[in-house]
This record gives sequence, C-alpha cells and structure tokens, in this order.
Amino acid sequence: MSATPKSDLLWNEGAWTFSDLQHAFDAIEDIGLNDLGLDVYPNQIEIITSEQMLDAYSSHGMPLMYRHWSFGKAFARDSMNYQKGYTGLAYEIVINSDPCIAYLMEENSMTMQALVMAHACFGHNHFFKNNYLFRQWTDASAILSYLDFAKKYISRCEDEYGWEEVERTLDAAHALQDQGVFRYNRPPKLSQSEQMEKVMARVEHERETFNDLWRTLPQREEDDATAEARLGEVRNIKLPEENILYFVEKASPSLRPWQRELIRIVRNVSQYFYPQKQTKVMNEGCATFVHHYIMNELHRRGQITDGAILEFLHSHSSVVFQPEFDDRRYSGINPYALGFAMMEDIVRIVTDPTDEDREWFPAMAGHGDWRSELRYAWENFRDESFIQQYLSPKVIRDFRLFALGDDGRKPYYRVEAIHDEQGYRDARNALASMYDLGMHEPNLQVVGADLEGDRTLKIRHTVYQDRVLDKKTQEAVMVHLKYLWGYDVQLTQDKQEG
Repeated sequence: MSATPKSDLLWNEGAWTFSDLQHAFDAIEDIGLNDLGLDVYPNQIEIITSEQMLDAYSSHGMPLMYRHWSFGKAFARDSMNYQKGYTGLAYEIVINSDPCIAYLMEENSMTMQALVMAHACFGHNHFFKNNYLFRQWTDASAILSYLDFAKKYISRCEDEYGWEEVERTLDAAHALQDQGVFRYNRPPKLSQSEQMEKVMARVEHERETFNDLWRTLPQREEDDATAEARLGEVRNIKLPEENILYFVEKASPSLRPWQRELIRIVRNVSQYFYPQKQTKVMNEGCATFVHHYIMNELHRRGQITDGAILEFLHSHSSVVFQPEFDDRRYSGINPYALGFAMMEDIVRIVTDPTDEDREWFPAMAGHGDWRSELRYAWENFRDESFIQQYLSPKVIRDFRLFALGDDGRKPYYRVEAIHDEQGYRDARNALASMYDLGMHEPNLQVVGADLEGDRTLKIRHTVYQDRVLDKKTQEAVMVHLKYLWGYDVQLTQDKQEG
C-alpha cells in the first residue's frame, strides 16, 4: 500500500477535535448523498459520556422522557453490568426525529466517530425518513415536542394528584403498552403534532377555567362538551378493537381526564416505537451497509489511513459476527449479520449474478443499478417481507440455515428444510415467520363492553399454534386492566388455530 500524504487525510490520530468531526462529517455526507443517493433529515450530533449513554438507554434512547421508576431500574441494572464488565455500551444511539439526533460517545476514537456518523447520521437516518412504516405511522417532526409536553404534563399531574396515583396509572398503562398500538388499521387521522395541539388546547382551557378552590379535590370531571365528544368517538369504534389501550382511554367509565391523557401518552410513545420492532434486520442492515461502504470509500479516496481502515474492519467484523448454534455466545440470528449479508448479496445479484440468481430473481439479476435496488428495498419492506423477497439460496448456504419442525406432541424434532430447491423456499418462509410480530405477541382484542348495563369489558385472546397466555403474567396484567376499566373484565380464549 502506498502512503497517503498527510495533507489529504481527514485525521491521522486516534484523538479527535470538533474540527476533525466536522471535516469527517462533510466527507461522509458527500459520499452518502452524492454517491449512495441517500435522503436524510438534517443531522444533530451530541457528544455524551458513558453515564449519559446509560441514561439514554434507560429512557429508550430518547433525549426527553417522563419520569417512571422502570427507567431508573433499567439505569441501575445497565450501570452495574457496565461497571462490572459484563456488557459494553453502544458506540451511538440515534433518534427517529427531525432533525435526526445522534449521540456519540466521547470515549470513541476518531475512526469510531466516523464509523458511527456514517452508521447513524446517514444509514439509520435515511431508513427512518424513507421506510414506509415510519412514514405512515410516526411523525418525526413532532416527537420531540410531544415528549417535552408529556414530561411536563406528567410532572404537573404528580404535583396536583400525587406521585402514587400517577405512578399507578402509568404502571397499568405500561403493562398494556404492547396492546396499545394500531397494527392493522390505520391510527386516528390526527398526526402527533395535531394531537398535541388538541391536547394543549384542552390544557389551556383547563387552566383558564380552573377554580383554585377545587385544587384539593383530585376527581375533577369532564365538562359536558368534552364528555360528549369522547363518547362520540367511542360510538364510532367498531369491535373487535385491537388497540386495547385506545379503547380503554376512550370508553373507561372510571378514568379521570388526566388519567386518559396519561394513557394516551403511553400509547403514542408505544406507537412511535412500533415500526422499529418490525424492521430490526432491515434498519441495522441498512446502517451497517452504509457505514461499510462509506468507510471503504474514504480509504479508496485516500482520506483515511491504512491503520484507520484496519481499526474500522476490526469493529465491523465484531458487529456482523454470527456465533454458531453451539457457541456459548449464540443468542439467535444477529440482525446486523443477516441484514448486512442480504444487502451485500443484493449488490452481488444486481452486478454479478449466477444462473441460480437469474432463476430466483429474474427482475433484479444483472440490471446493474444496485443503489436504486437497495433504496427501493429500504423504502418498501419490513423484516418479514424483506426476507421473503430477497433472501437468496446463497445466503441460506452461507448461514447454513435449515428448518426444524417442532411438534410438541412428539418426542423428536423433524428436519423439514435442507439445501435443495424446495428446502430453500421452506427455510426462507420459516425464517421470515420468525420476524412476524404476530408470532411473538398475543392477539388480544376488545370484543364487547356493556356500557349501559353492568359495564363489563370483554377481551378475547385468539390462540395461535397452541400458544396460550402465561397464567402468572395474565393475572398480573388483568389487575392493571381492571384498575383502568374500573369494572369487571372478562378474558376468553378462542379455540386454538393452526
């Protein structure tokens, strides 16, 4: 390798300055926008300490979050594990917002800072802005303002009603937050920014009409107009309703207005994170592919040293490492490894296809424009459909994937897919199904509510593939649901499917 003149290098030492970060960011941006054709939100980079990173962990990586004991518990756990050397810390955290906020650890070397800027500020950022799930279900421009409102509103509720009452309501809402999202039906038409404007109007009305003589009475009722509007929304809900928290928020006979607002906050935050649960492989695969391409391109252009690229490759290989099934470190399929392998494979199929590729991917094989093919995939799929569409026999062979059939009524496993024509398809289907959230979260729906009679709420669990609810967890969650509803709640389980 020939030596690169120092004047052409973006950096030549492990230590960094803010000037170094700016020069590196400009070079990374040039490749990301003008070479890869990425489309990103404006970037905001924050340099934080390890303790601040742990704090960000505890609040789901958000710069603003309301107070709750579970966040403190997560901080204490992660901090202890980090201090004892049981776990490391992420090099970065990135937030789906406009502007896109990326946290970089101050302890990172300059090479690692460049890597994470490429990974977060351009890989994740592009995915957040362009993937259809995020475009349809989140509002990046409003989330930070909404979280600021949520934090202040909950703090005010603690002052007025006591932290015990607020915590009990939040505990109940958190217990049901996975059942507080719209999965299949579109959420209400109001965007998060419009919802917040509506909330702020309610808060301002409450402030203007508030009589200080009633401060000691926590059970303030809705005014007639607000109650009628809410009941009108309840009448428009068509059962069965998948979003249990939404139904409870609107229809509960016992909740006070501030409690309904707390439930709305929890379910809005849960909805915001819902696309991320469905795109782990794609999101990390996109970001890993982008940082791998950009760092190699910087080296090809002579802007970083051989030492820097070797440091990068050491980190990158650790990120995409996939332990064998009998390795003590094995905990499932590494989403970074699978996502990156599939992105790289798309480039290979588009630019240098085999006869097998032409048979499996006739529309994609050999057309030459891998950049547009990747951008199309990043924009239009989630993990399950991405694997169904793009997982090739080559990647199946590289990962040595096969499918096992597990019939709980039999004392053995059955190998149901090997490396042959049908086996590839069966293995692909089996792997894709692992990323279907319906396989991991119970199908619970509101099927009835006797609002004019004894006010019993009826919930139905549709059992899939003999997977019944854990009795202990079910009983604990039902306590929270009954608290929010205020009356009896009945849970039934459908005849098992599959």
